[in-house]
Amino acid sequence: MVVVSAAISERVLDRLSQTQEAALDGLAETYLDGLSAAIVPAVMRGDVWEIFDALDRTTTAYRSLAPLETVVAGVDGRVLAASDPGRVATYSQLPADYVAQFGLRSVSIDSDTMAGSTRRDLVYQGQKVGAVFASFDVSHLFAERREILVTLLATNGMLAAAFALGGFLLVRRITAPLGVLESHMRSAANGMAQPIPPAGIPSRDREVASLFNGYNALVQAQRDSDRLATQLAEEERLASLGRLASGMAHEINNPLGGLFNAIGTLKAHGSAPGVRETSIALIERGLQGIRDVVAAALATYRPERSTRTFAVADLEDVRLLMTPELRRKRQRLEWSVDLGSGEVARVNGAPIRQALLNLLLNASAATPEGGGIALSAASRGGELRFEVRDEGPGLPPHVARILVASEPGPIVSAGGGLGLWMVRRTVDECGGRIAVADGPNGGTVIAMSIPIAQEERRFDAA
Repeated sequence: MVVVSAAISERVLDRLSQTQEAALDGLAETYLDGLSAAIVPAVMRGDVWEIFDALDRTTTAYRSLAPLETVVAGVDGRVLAASDPGRVATYSQLPADYVAQFGLRSVSIDSDTMAGSTRRDLVYQGQKVGAVFASFDVSHLFAERREILVTLLATNGMLAAAFALGGFLLVRRITAPLGVLESHMRSAANGMAQPIPPAGIPSRDREVASLFNGYNALVQAQRDSDRLATQLAEEERLASLGRLASGMAHEINNPLGGLFNAIGTLKAHGSAPGVRETSIALIERGLQGIRDVVAAALATYRPERSTRTFAVADLEDVRLLMTPELRRKRQRLEWSVDLGSGEVARVNGAPIRQALLNLLLNASAATPEGGGIALSAASRGGELRFEVRDEGPGLPPHVARILVASEPGPIVSAGGGLGLWMVRRTVDECGGRIAVADGPNGGTVIAMSIPIAQEERRFDAA
């Protein structure tokens, strides 16, 4: 609107200037025509007083033209008469620079002095007998231009403001539904996705209604996906627990067999010297083994009642829980832990322990019987760093993408990558990162880094 207003104002003022100059030229021509007809005989005779009389009469008759100064000169350039004899003396020679100010065909306007000037040669029967030099006051033209300019600026300014306000209100009304959608999308980005209520969907605006309905369908799909993910995660957890339970049964049955043997020995030979002490020690060791296996299983799969710090004991629980699976597949476990003893850092231990157990179970599943897997753990540079290695054929790219891609993509069915997705979710929640690489002797190396400082703040907040 500002550009349009400026263009319109420029064209109006330019046309006004042309009209004013054309009108001034017409008045000047009329003035010079009348003056020339009156003074040509006097100029030819050299009658100065008659020329003065003609100048006085024409000045009074052309007040609308507002003549400032009129000079009549002879053919030799000497002044015969002037409207202001005090400034331009009679019979004086006109200076060349004075003559150069006057145009021959139209009025020349000087914006500095606000004066217009023109000249007319006096001709009689084809012979030049003199010349008339006239200047006019054109200040009223500039005043009119200023008035028109102010009017244009005020009018165009009000129109521009009105159109701008109308456009703003119109665009604001048009984009109001997008503001509602933006608000819901920001809430969704913060983990609080809520569908737009039916009352907030305009029925008359089909495009906006279609957009809102599409967003609601997206929110519903996301909720269904979250429910499916939770269900599949629980199924994966139970499946892992089932796999370990079969191995734990052997770990518990073996001590139980020894316990029953010790009880039978006590019944038969309890009074013999040394038999009682030996049998009781055997029973105690067997019960301790059973207690350790059960405690590790409960610590891993029982829902956490409070936030608990990560400690070396969590890694021992993982090793204890992996023992039945490793024994079943006749695999070896290389163990390298450099974390000291006791609490390592104020980091929530349960999800990290579960993630490591999932990685080790996947490594054991990928490694053939008789092979080996490895776990290393260290605390360096404000991070907990874990590394799991296997001797399998390597992690397929579409499965590795679940761990390392910026967006893991849709969750697959249980047993087809869900365990890795749970690991990825755990690391993301801890603010860590995962890297996948090929092992030096084949297989896959999965590195997991958990920042201690960030997790300490989360632990304090909890």
